Amino acid sequence: MRYTAESVPDLSGRTAVVTGANGGLGLETAQVLASRGAHVVMAVRDQEKARRAVEEITARTQGASLELVELDLASQESVKAAAERILDTHDTIDILVNNAGVMATPERRTADGYEMQLGVNHLGHWTLTALLMPAVVAAPAARVVSVTSTAHHFGRPLDPENPHLHGRYDPWRAYGQSKLANYHFGLGLQREFEIAGVRARSLIAHPGLSHSDLQTTTVAEGGSGPLGPFFAWLAAHTGMEVDRGAMPQIRAATDPRARGGEFYGPRFGNNGWAVRLPVLRPGNDAAIATLWEVSERETGVPMVVPAPDRR
Repeated sequence: MRYTAESVPDLSGRTAVVTGANGGLGLETAQVLASRGAHVVMAVRDQEKARRAVEEITARTQGASLELVELDLASQESVKAAAERILDTHDTIDILVNNAGVMATPERRTADGYEMQLGVNHLGHWTLTALLMPAVVAAPAARVVSVTSTAHHFGRPLDPENPHLHGRYDPWRAYGQSKLANYHFGLGLQREFEIAGVRARSLIAHPGLSHSDLQTTTVAEGGSGPLGPFFAWLAAHTGMEVDRGAMPQIRAATDPRARGGEFYGPRFGNNGWAVRLPVLRPGNDAAIATLWEVSERETGVPMVVPAPDRR
């Protein structure tokens, strides 16, 4: 059965946090969740762009319940401030979609000295998820969705001695590494949930080849080499529009039949309806253990899943 925006169940009374919700796949995700009654916290860096996104969503969905929170994933200080603000006003978080990301950027460092793609795509989301964990676990059956990419297939697990690729930087190597980190994070977090005995679930999704602003931004920044314009052209001429590209992460976040540890993406690799995909790739155990070790070391933030309240 095809899973579309109309397949999403009623989400009234639920709170969703979507990173990067001011454009592309994140905006579409926020729009669909809001249209089904969720209160959507749009956690974004560019507040002016975010305000335009709010206007777009409210124009399409009258009475949409939206909230803007400033979040710069390239700054651990900003991530911590955003998490604190969200927790100040929300005791529970039913859906967390770790969607925001950058792709194939020139070599840069975040405010904390991390390689930019690993810092934004993984380490920023690591800290945000860890700090929001009490509210995630407090929800009746929360879901955390990590958005990866088909690029995770050419990624390599983190080298604990050089996770930021000093002296070895290549924009696509760094992107593949960060997207594999997203993939392993989703799987590892599900294990943590199961060990803790909580009802929260972690899932993974990828959008295939989608014609979103990620492609054009990558080209504009000029660090992607000839592959950047090629993929942008391919996305524009053969890729899915964002309403289709966002469906794997929307399905992972909302399908009542979805289970923790599952992986959703387009049926035909980079195109097609959102379906459950096999979880492949040997060596996950060692890679996940290394990811946890490096992430906690680099951020200083442990991933603690509180035990469920049995009262």
